Amino acid sequence: MSRTYKLGVIGLGEGRSIISAALQSERWELINVCDLNEEVCRARREEFGLSRYTLRYEDLLNDPEIEVIAIYTPDQLHGRHILQALEAGKHVIVTKPLLHSLEEASSLLEAAKKAGKLVFVGQSSRFFEPMIHQRKDYEAGRHGEVDTVEAYYISDARWFLKRDWSRQKGFSWMHNFLSHPVDLAKWYLPGIEEVFGYGHSSRVNQEYGLSSPDTLRFLLRDGEGRIAQVSGSYTKPTLRQVDSGIGCTLRGSAGTSRALYSKLLYHTHFAGEGPMTHSYEEKHPYYFRFEGESHHAGEYQNYIEYFADCLDRGETPKPDLLEGIHTLAVMAAMERSRETGRPVKVDELLREYSLPVQGGETDAYANRA
Repeated sequence: MSRTYKLGVIGLGEGRSIISAALQSERWELINVCDLNEEVCRARREEFGLSRYTLRYEDLLNDPEIEVIAIYTPDQLHGRHILQALEAGKHVIVTKPLLHSLEEASSLLEAAKKAGKLVFVGQSSRFFEPMIHQRKDYEAGRHGEVDTVEAYYISDARWFLKRDWSRQKGFSWMHNFLSHPVDLAKWYLPGIEEVFGYGHSSRVNQEYGLSSPDTLRFLLRDGEGRIAQVSGSYTKPTLRQVDSGIGCTLRGSAGTSRALYSKLLYHTHFAGEGPMTHSYEEKHPYYFRFEGESHHAGEYQNYIEYFADCLDRGETPKPDLLEGIHTLAVMAAMERSRETGRPVKVDELLREYSLPVQGGETDAYANRA
């Protein structure tokens, strides 16, 4: 039986979208919101007609009415904020990346198991309209045997560097941006075992004082020899008139498809029918509720309602904590490959941090009461 769940939100920059999502959802009641910047709090109160806000995360943690905390703080703070929420007995929704490194992963697995609470990683690209339809076609077997995945995220994201925290230690273009196509690749090839690739830091990137490469190209291979190609570029002009920011192409024995973001387009060529283009442009106001197309309110509403459905059924929402950690391990292996110039095994990183290797007990931490 479905019911309404009660939500607290920390981080009201990116959290703007989940505020909109919660207020428009019949499955959620927004209880309180939090940010260190009172000016941002006041702006959200004015924008959404909120009755209250707080500058203290402790107020969310100690509120017995709040069942779920949604975390949209800078990447470097995710680990601490997730741990505090679990210790307070709350379920967690956290924007990607789950963490900025694997160092905190083991303590989070232990805390989630002890608390008996769920951690859901908000990989928004999975919940965009074309990607939803692509997944349905994949699960229906319309692609046949998929053996190649091509995913990319190309964006002139210099605007993102106006955020002070993006120029601080711990920020990574790979974790904050390339995590979208890496997650899409791993969604379809969950058993990625080995990675190889290159990264380059452009002059523009260096002018901002960043060492994290802003141009990235990688190949990923699973245990069956299937291949994913993942790419990203983040500080250069784009060709938005012909390119969509994010794309995911599946190539299989019976068909090929490409789902796009931010264009609401899905291209298919399946056995028994010719090439087709499916447009969902009528849903543009649902997905993009603010200025331009840089926010994710529609995807967030889709995934919080999915999360609520999972809570109703006692199921673990995906990507969960362990899947998020394995995706981080893939990216850590990619970083090592870039640095060493050699292919790197994903389990090599998992073992270094004493984490469950892939194919282990996927729900070991989710022993909920």
